[in-house]
Amino acid sequence: MHDVSEEILINVTPRETRVALVENGVLQEIFIERTARLGLVGNIYKGRVCRVLPGMQAAFVDIGLERAAFLHASDIISRNPENADAAEQVTSSINELLKEGQELTVQVVKDPLGTKGARLTTQITIPSRYLVFIPRVENVGISQKIEDEDERIRLRDIIQLFMSEQDVGGYIARTAAEGAGPDAIRTDMMFLRKLWESIEEREAVAPPSSVVYEDLPLSIRIMRDLLDDQIEKIRIDSRESHQRLQQFAGKFMPDLKVQIEYYPGERPIFDLYGIDDEIQKALERKVQLKSGGHLVIDQTEAMTTIDVNTGGYVGHRNLEETIFKTNLEAAQTIARQLRLRNLGGIIIVDFIDMLQDEHKRQVLRAFEKYLDKDHAKTHITEVSSLGLVEMTRKRIRESLEHILCEECPTCGGRASLKTPETVCYEIFREILREARQFDAQQLLVLASQEVVDLLLDEESDSLAELEAFIGKPIKYQVEDLYTQEQYDVVPM
Repeated sequence: MHDVSEEILINVTPRETRVALVENGVLQEIFIERTARLGLVGNIYKGRVCRVLPGMQAAFVDIGLERAAFLHASDIISRNPENADAAEQVTSSINELLKEGQELTVQVVKDPLGTKGARLTTQITIPSRYLVFIPRVENVGISQKIEDEDERIRLRDIIQLFMSEQDVGGYIARTAAEGAGPDAIRTDMMFLRKLWESIEEREAVAPPSSVVYEDLPLSIRIMRDLLDDQIEKIRIDSRESHQRLQQFAGKFMPDLKVQIEYYPGERPIFDLYGIDDEIQKALERKVQLKSGGHLVIDQTEAMTTIDVNTGGYVGHRNLEETIFKTNLEAAQTIARQLRLRNLGGIIIVDFIDMLQDEHKRQVLRAFEKYLDKDHAKTHITEVSSLGLVEMTRKRIRESLEHILCEECPTCGGRASLKTPETVCYEIFREILREARQFDAQQLLVLASQEVVDLLLDEESDSLAELEAFIGKPIKYQVEDLYTQEQYDVVPM
C-alpha cells in the first residue's frame, strides 16, 4: 500500500467541467474548463483554400468557422520525400504551394482574436503526457528545458529503441519526460501511434471545412497528463462522461489499473472533501497555518510574493523553536498553495528569520521535498542575502484567480481605496477650481454616502469656511452607484 492515496474527482455540468486532485482527503490541484472559453489550439481540420494572397505570402483557409483562418507560407511544410528532413520549411512563393479550392490538413496554432481568424500550420503535432508526435518526420528531439546531457541521451536511446517500422513520424520528449521510465515512454508511443491512426482514418473520409481531431476534453486530458501509480480511483458525476472515460482508458490505456467510478450521490461530488470551500480560500490573500501563524500571498503582474508570519503565538517553547516549526509548516502549505492557485513565473518567499543555520537548511530541504510533487516544473534559484527564497514555477495554464475572478472595478486592481477623508480634500480642491473657472450661482457635489456623511459631519466647519471664501452655496447629493472614490462637482 502507498502511504499517499490520491484520487481524482470530476464534476461535469453542460457549461463547465471541474477536476479536483485530492491527496489523503486534501485538495492539491484544481482544473477548470468552461465551454464558452474553449480554445481551438491543437485542433486539426480538413481545410479548403478560399483565397491566396501573393502580396502577403499567405492564404485564407475555410475550416468551418465563421471567419476564414490564416495560413502563412512559412507555416507550410514540404512533403517532398527526397528532402533529407521532411520538416524543412518552404521558401517558395505561396502561388506555387497553394491553389484556390485545394484541400489540405491543418492545425490551429493561435485562437481567433477580435477580428482576426485562427492562425494555422500544416506541421501537425500531437502531444501525450511525455512526448509530442510529429507525423511524416523521422527525427527524435528532446525538450531544451531538459539540460542534463546524460538524461537527454537516455531519453533519446529509449525512444529510438521503441521506434518501429510502423512509425510514420518522429517524437520529441517533453519536459515532463525527465526521469520517466522506459515503460511509461513506450506506453505513450503506443498511445500516439493509435491516436494518429484514428486521425488518418477520419482525415480520409472527412468533408472539407470540417474538424478531424479536437484536443481532448478536460476530463480525458487529465487522464492523459496526470495518471500515475499513486492515483487509486477517479470518480465522476456524469454518466455520459463516465462512459467516455471508460472507452478512452480501454482503448488507449489498457494497462492502467485505476478504477473509474460513476458517482451517483445526492450530495454534490465536490462536497465529499469540502472542495468548494478550499477553492474559496485559495482566492484569499491570507492563509492560516495550524501553528497560529499565517501566510500573505500577493499576486502581481511581475511576480508573486509570499510572506510568512508567526501570528500571535505565545508558547512555552522558546521563540527560535516556534519560528522553526512555523517555517516548516509554511513550507508544506506554500508548496500546496502554488499548485492549488496555479501560480507561475517568479515567486519570492519571505520565511521568518532563523538564527541557526541548521534550521535554515532543514526548512529549505523540506520546501524542496514538498515541491517535488508538483506537476509543473519548479526551480529554487537561491536564498538571497536578505534571507528570501527566490524560485520559479513553470506556467502551464492561467492561474485560478485569472480563471474565476476579474479586476475590481472600484480600485482598478490596486486592492485599496482612498479614504473618505482623502476624497473630501480632493473635492475641496475641485470646488475651488470650478468656482474660479465658471461663473455659477451655486455648486452641486455628487458623491458616495460615506463621503457626504463626512462632509456634513466632521468637515462641516471646513465647508462653511469654503462657502464663505468662494461666496457661493454648496449643495450635496448622495449617489448610490458611486464608489467611495468617485465624485463630481457640477456648477449650476
